[in-house]
Amino acid sequence: MDARRSNGSSLQIPVIDISEASAADTAGQLVDAVARYGFVFVRGEGVGFTKQTLDNAFALSQRFFSSTIEEKQECAIQANNIGDSSPLTLSYKIPLERRGDFKEAMNFGEFTDGKAQQPLPPSLASHEAELYHFGVLCHELCIKLLRLFALGLRIDPNQGGKDWFSSRHDPSQGSSGSVLRLLHYPAVEMDKSLDTTVDIRAGAHSDYGKRQCFRRFKEKNDFTKGIGSLTLLFQRASQPGLEILTRSSSWSPVPIQPPGTEDDSYPPILVNIGDLMHFWTNGLLKSTVHRVVFPEGESEDRYSIAYFCHPSDHIEIEAVPSDMIRDRETEKRQQGVKTVTAEGYLKKRLAETYGWGKLQSPERD
Repeated sequence: MDARRSNGSSLQIPVIDISEASAADTAGQLVDAVARYGFVFVRGEGVGFTKQTLDNAFALSQRFFSSTIEEKQECAIQANNIGDSSPLTLSYKIPLERRGDFKEAMNFGEFTDGKAQQPLPPSLASHEAELYHFGVLCHELCIKLLRLFALGLRIDPNQGGKDWFSSRHDPSQGSSGSVLRLLHYPAVEMDKSLDTTVDIRAGAHSDYGKRQCFRRFKEKNDFTKGIGSLTLLFQRASQPGLEILTRSSSWSPVPIQPPGTEDDSYPPILVNIGDLMHFWTNGLLKSTVHRVVFPEGESEDRYSIAYFCHPSDHIEIEAVPSDMIRDRETEKRQQGVKTVTAEGYLKKRLAETYGWGKLQSPERD
């Protein structure tokens, strides 16, 4: 099968209600889901986002992206991964893709005492409190999920137990690379020069980088493949395009709203595993390669919002103390490996993504 093309059939990604009473059962379901797919939908009151909250956030996104080029340039993306990136700026450098991505994004870093630590564009300056609140909800959901993953992995209570992941994502322990990203995929005229098997809206990637297993990280002492614990993705109805690379090496569309969730008071949220979580769990929780493609027929604007959850900058990257993950070979590979912090790891990957510096691009396999 041509890996550039979609197989057309939507993947049946599990949908899990995280409001259920039994945390142990929910945790086990979450681990099973992402171990197989790298993605999972979470639903129920436990997600914390009402329809109105999401509608308001997307309204702010449209407000910003409809502003002038001059306004966007005033908050251009910086080396700290904060600011606006215009179409064709981002590129994940996969040979099948001839051009940069057909999208624009606005990244917001962490807030301090409810205040943005970056200049806000005029279109959003009066909405600082709303942006802050949305980011808080995102982080709270990630902490809830991180605790469930730790519970599902049966981490030894004497080594952190259910708080092993969440304690490494504690804002009170210092800054992190966590980012709230507004995304806009502009409508593109579908002319003859556009090849939708090559020119796509967001190149094939994982968050950040292509998936790599613990073994390759350790053997090559190479920490430039990407970082990220969890990603939350919020999408709009009737704006498809996300696809993931399946085990059979074919692209499969991801539904925006799984069947049976249409009337949910708390709409389902798509969660995917980042490369750092893949690394932390020795590949048990999978960081799955994904992309965003143009829909069949007419191209229309597509909006989404992503929250990239990262550990605190000072956290050292190490293996998770879980018997589900740990084995003697893994422990041997850890010996003599240079310690890398979350901050240093992230900076290397961002340099590759945005073309900052002269770092060599990560190899593809």
